[in-house]
Amino acid sequence: MSQGYTVAIVGATGAVGQKIIEKLVERSFPYKTLKLLASKKSAGKQVEVDGSSYTIEEATPEAFEGVDVAFFSAGGSISKVLAKEASNRGAIVIDNTSAFRMDKDTPLVVPEVNKQALHEQTGIIANPNCSTIQMVCALEPIRQKFGLTKVIVSTYQAVSGAGAAAINELTTQSEGIKDKQAKPEILPVKSAEKHYPIAGNVIPQIDVFTEDGFTFEEHKMMDETKKIMSLPNLAIAATCVRVPVVTGHSESVYVEVDQENVSIDQLKQLLANSEGITLQDAPDQQFYPMPYYADGKDDVFVGRLRKDPSNDKGFHMWIVSDNLLKGAALNSIQIAEALIAEGILKEV
Repeated sequence: MSQGYTVAIVGATGAVGQKIIEKLVERSFPYKTLKLLASKKSAGKQVEVDGSSYTIEEATPEAFEGVDVAFFSAGGSISKVLAKEASNRGAIVIDNTSAFRMDKDTPLVVPEVNKQALHEQTGIIANPNCSTIQMVCALEPIRQKFGLTKVIVSTYQAVSGAGAAAINELTTQSEGIKDKQAKPEILPVKSAEKHYPIAGNVIPQIDVFTEDGFTFEEHKMMDETKKIMSLPNLAIAATCVRVPVVTGHSESVYVEVDQENVSIDQLKQLLANSEGITLQDAPDQQFYPMPYYADGKDDVFVGRLRKDPSNDKGFHMWIVSDNLLKGAALNSIQIAEALIAEGILKEV
């Protein structure tokens, strides 16, 4: 019987790091001790976790000595510097940034979809983009049962995906809208890189544009989906949009399946019985997924299922999930749990 693992959390003071800590306790992950790592300016702070007091330490290469599992959520630049330092010291790294997602030697994992890829890890495992995670959770059962040939997705992404500063910005601007005197302060910044207000607004850009007119965020969704689902030739396109919601990403997704004559009832039954999915689809009762109600919930919520009126193999659906949980912290912990279940992370 395992006595527990030494677990490090890099970015422990951030929004996702805090959620990782919460979920480790809530899910009774078998840790014997935690190493809470952050920047030098946060070092020395005391944090209470499940009745025990921990001191925040500076994230340095030496901090990973004796660590079994290291969760990284402090930005790609930190992961690029320290993830290999951690793995070289024997830790299995679960990285929540984009640093290694498309690296050919690094598994990109959503346990409900491709946990078998964990056996290919050589010390670092990548956690996918938050929007990608919730979408592939809904797509995988469809792929397995009916095949999958095409995906078109438009996202409605919460500001928490951009960090604590973005949440504060939305809060401040929302108050400003109520006060006409304050409104001029939230007009677009006149600079080479405009920073538009988010309160009362919808911004059809997340990350910077590439030469083909798609953004890096959109390419992440397209490329990661192909990698996770092992569908390199999947026809997929994404449009990613920031909306004035604090927590919870929403997605309008169109899919085309291989199989003919698939009914809506078959699709509903399939998703209702799929791991990690909650079906909320009763339009006559105005019952469908919404980020307001997904906040703090672990599952991916799917609804508004309907057949495309011009294509028998085409279907539309609405997918919602808490981007800080299944989109980040929860999926990271589920990867660690799968490592144990698959016998990759050995008992200590």
